[in-house]
Amino acid sequence: MQDVNVFLFLGFLESGKTKFIQETLEDPRMENGERTLLLVCEEGEEEYEPKKFAVKNVAIERIEDREHLNEYTLNYLTKKYRAERVVVEYNGTWMLQDFFDAMPESWVINQMMTFADANTFLSHNRNMRQLVYDKIYMTQMVVFNRFKGEMSKEQFHKIVRGITRRADIVYEYIGGKAEFDDTVDPMPYDMDAPVIEIEDRDFALFYRDLSENPSAYAGKTVRFKGMAAVSKKVPQGFIVIGRYIMTCCEADIAYDGFALKTDGKATDVKTKDWLNVTAKISFGYNAVYRGEGPILEAIEIEKCDPLPADEIVATFY
Repeated sequence: MQDVNVFLFLGFLESGKTKFIQETLEDPRMENGERTLLLVCEEGEEEYEPKKFAVKNVAIERIEDREHLNEYTLNYLTKKYRAERVVVEYNGTWMLQDFFDAMPESWVINQMMTFADANTFLSHNRNMRQLVYDKIYMTQMVVFNRFKGEMSKEQFHKIVRGITRRADIVYEYIGGKAEFDDTVDPMPYDMDAPVIEIEDRDFALFYRDLSENPSAYAGKTVRFKGMAAVSKKVPQGFIVIGRYIMTCCEADIAYDGFALKTDGKATDVKTKDWLNVTAKISFGYNAVYRGEGPILEAIEIEKCDPLPADEIVATFY
């Protein structure tokens, strides 16, 4: 079965998704002969104007009821229009995983962009943090529309970087001027130190950065404080060392950790013991990950006092 390229546009209502998609389909460079399905998952004030499309063979379908977002419906629409390309204006109040669960096997995400109205984004982040996080954590680009000169880029930058370090950030001003965010994000610890010291407040950032940029840590030695997890399901000679991490909100707090090869240095360690760990990082298969992941080879393991109750959960902000 031929792959169907999917272009997924995320964001809340009136965030600029419709305008961007309309302008994209008006661009003659987008016309490559592919039959295109435009899937609209919410009803906004702005309507599409197909007569202005430079892209031919565009079929518009609407799925405004969450119950109709399923593999059967998407397969049906793909076959109905013999779609070779799908452009999706996704509903900002639906979780992204719902879309992934409904995707037919032939659909392949080609591009993912998130749009936000700069005038309402900070409020949305305060009041609907889980939905904001959901629309940013996997995206390739975040576009802040209707940005104004008096607004602090630092506020917007910090929120996005608290969710992902991968996405590009673009500020689009009223009038059309657009600026890429060029803020340098130095790590809060010295990556070139003989032993990289991870402060307690930086553990969540360290965990995510090691997961996203493994090559930067290969062969490095790190020292940090974490909580142990000991289980018969963990390979012999290993324990798990990590922290409870809140990625979005209190509802998603979960224990995340690394496979720590103890080399006999932790024979009396029990689950929930707090440890100061110095270890060298390599990568390989381990049952802890059910696949490839960081392997921390212990140089030194010391039991220590737990963190204060209000600091036990690691956060990104």
